[in-house]
Order: sequence, then structure tokens, then C-alpha cells
Amino acid sequence: MSGFSTADIPDLSGQTAIVTGASSGLGLETAKALTAHGARVILAVRDLDRGRRAASAVRVQGKGSGATEVRLLDLASLESVRTFASDWSGPVDLLINNAGVMIPPLSRTADGFELQFGTNHLGHFALTNLLLPSIGGGGRVVTVSSDAHKGGSIDFDDLNWERKRYRAWRAYSQSKLANLLFTAELQRRLTEAGSTVLSVAAHPGYAATNLQSGSGSAITRFAMEKLGNRLLAQDARGGALPTLYVATADVAGNTFAGPSGFAGLRGAPAPCSRSKAASDPETASKLWDASEQMTGVRFPDGQPRLRSGDGGEAKRGAAQKPNRLHYGFMSMTAKSPATVDQDH
Repeated sequence: MSGFSTADIPDLSGQTAIVTGASSGLGLETAKALTAHGARVILAVRDLDRGRRAASAVRVQGKGSGATEVRLLDLASLESVRTFASDWSGPVDLLINNAGVMIPPLSRTADGFELQFGTNHLGHFALTNLLLPSIGGGGRVVTVSSDAHKGGSIDFDDLNWERKRYRAWRAYSQSKLANLLFTAELQRRLTEAGSTVLSVAAHPGYAATNLQSGSGSAITRFAMEKLGNRLLAQDARGGALPTLYVATADVAGNTFAGPSGFAGLRGAPAPCSRSKAASDPETASKLWDASEQMTGVRFPDGQPRLRSGDGGEAKRGAAQKPNRLHYGFMSMTAKSPATVDQDH
């Protein structure tokens, strides 16, 4: 389906979608498209005022065909993730793990994780597992990665960049590689549990959004915003298409899709390749174990709803205090800088 467009999205009336980072960029365009096709869309954002403005824009474009709701979610805080999940009730058909940060100066989440790994991977890891009991049969978990994952590696000895010199691009690539390993291992576990929920991933190519503004380097911002965005990028609406494709088209579990045009930077979405590292099941399993220890959140083993999708009252995934003894986790905590945008 290389010619996929928003016109190919089916009627989503009666379905509920949660989109993280939906106040701008790819998340906002994803929310617009889903609402326009009848879905009830939850804009999960860390700034409620921005989220409400975004919801107004969504409703204007969707002309009332779907519905919107704004809820607070800061993926750089496990407390916020747990609160969002514990306050949730009702079924979920689509969980779109879209929010992210890109190449900021060395920063830490509220729980002491390196900001990119903590937000892009660990925050979504915890959110997904806590919400899994609410995702019925046939539902999908969509995680937004990046083609930059191909330059990444998982350093289990120092996941949080506490001992080695911090490299913003390498940290970003590690977090995006983690997104794909999470997608693969989640699908393996869902299949093993007999679930019909699908775990899929997408990357936007080069999309002109405010994600590039998080760099602490004026030179990098100029190169990406003034040159790259103008010369190479597609707009946010085009960048959201791969997400919408894996969320609504007839695809298999663990599908990874991205733009099919120029160098994979823009164009209509289609299944695409991933690095050898992103296809390593042993690394995926090891990362999952590390993520459980770091977040205190586990895959909800033995949940009947994962098999039946009947909307029953199964318990949520176990949430415990993070284990601070493993994988280079900082014992001190620090707030993430408010200037870093988490919305793709």
C-alpha cells in the first residue's frame, strides 16, 4: 500500500485512541486524522493549555465527526504515567506512543533517567504495560521510532549516560533503537499470551516539526530548522502518515513503516527495513528486563483480557518502586528542563 493516504483510513466510529504528545507536530496531525474519521481521541499532553488549544484545532478540522479529550501526561515522570493509567477507565483501541525529545543537552527525568531514554522509551514502556489490560482484542500499540535507530546501540553498562561522555545524537539513537526492540518484544509477549493486540512501529522520515528545536546548539538548530526543514523535510501531516498507516491499515504485528520516497525521508508510507540490532531478540528480551527493573512496571502476565478483549476488570500491570541498583540508574533525581519539547 505505497499510496496510502488519510483517505484510506477506515471509519473509526466507536473507537478510542490515546495519542501522547498530541499538542503539536506529528501527534497533533495524528489526532486530527483519527478524529476526522470518527474516533474519540485522548490528547495526552504535559501542558494542558497547549493541549486544549490543540483540541480546538482538531475539532475544527474534524468538523465534529469524532470527539476529543485532553489529559495530563508527562512521560518524563513515572508518577505522572502511573496517575494517567490509574485514572483511565474504559477500553482503548489505539495507543499511539508518539511523544518524544530529540538531542537536548544532558538532562534527567524526574526519576533520574537520561531524558531521551527516559522519555522516549521508559515512559512509553511503563504507560503501555499499565494500559494493556484496557486494550481489547484487535487493538494496536503504535510506537514512533526513527530511522536514526540505525546509528544506535544499547549500552547495558551505562544506559543513563552516567559514566561515559554524553553524546546527544547517540543517546537519541539509543532511545529510538529501544523503541523498536520494545515493539518486537511486546509483540512476542502478546502472541505468546494468545492476544490479538498488535504491536507496530513507524518513523516519520524527515518531518518539519518543533522536535528539532530541543538542541542546545545554535548551529544544530540552524542546520535542522533553517536548512534541513526547508530543503529535505515533508510537513507534519506527511510525517504522521506512517503512524496512521500502521495504526489503521492491514499490517502484521511488529511491522515497521516509514516514508517510501526520497532516501526514506518523505513520501507515502510503506513497510521499511530496520537495523540488525533492532531485530535481535536477545537484546530485546534483555532490554525488557532492564526496563521492568528501572520502572517497576511489568507486562501484565496472565491477564484474561489480553486474550479475550472483552473489557473485563482485570488488574493493571504491577507497579513497584524503581530499582535503583541496576543499569546505571542515578540515585539522585532531577527535574527535566521545561524548555525541552516532548511533542513530535
